[in-house]
Amino acid sequence: MGLFQRLKESCPDDWAAYTHHDFVEQLGKGSLPKECFQHYLKQDYIFLIHFARCHALAAYKSTKLSDIKRAQDGVSAIVDMELGLHLKYCAEWGIHEDELDDLEESTANMAYTRYVMECGMSGGLLELYVALAPCAIGYAEIGRRLASEQLTPNNNPYADWVEMYSGKEYLAAVDDMIAYLDELAGDHLSKDREAELAKIFRNASRLEVGFWQMGLDLS
Repeated sequence: MGLFQRLKESCPDDWAAYTHHDFVEQLGKGSLPKECFQHYLKQDYIFLIHFARCHALAAYKSTKLSDIKRAQDGVSAIVDMELGLHLKYCAEWGIHEDELDDLEESTANMAYTRYVMECGMSGGLLELYVALAPCAIGYAEIGRRLASEQLTPNNNPYADWVEMYSGKEYLAAVDDMIAYLDELAGDHLSKDREAELAKIFRNASRLEVGFWQMGLDLS
């Protein structure tokens, strides 16, 4: 059993609360209020900027060229691709870039992104990527489930979101991240170290729950 699977099985209730949150279920059914999705999109713009910073921190923490290149690829993927796509998607939902530049960051967003940064600052590469894992891998699990269970009706306004996170390209990137976690962990991870990683993973999953709830509460 790989590290990610062990981490997920260490906090089943928190993982289920995240991946089956009411925000996700309403999104899959197409019943999520438009204003909730718009609020989520706005905060996700800020979230992506901070996650680009987290990948830049990964480069700083790296001592091997291969790890630096991976971190660089992460920054590039967010800055050169994801943010551009996100801005286009926001525009389709009536959210203009000028509005995003002056956006106030939510408390849930601050709590989550700063926690990930702190894990990276106080720990090593493995701690940082474990803190990042619930977001990237959880979205794939959510997207795959909604798509495979056909929970998304044809007239669902959020079908593009589900398609994005269940697409082959995104799933391949997530599989690569799962393999990289095992590479970083190596074959001799102590029980104490894994317990600390499980705590980081559980906390990040709980903060993801808070991020979904932020969308529902418009907070």
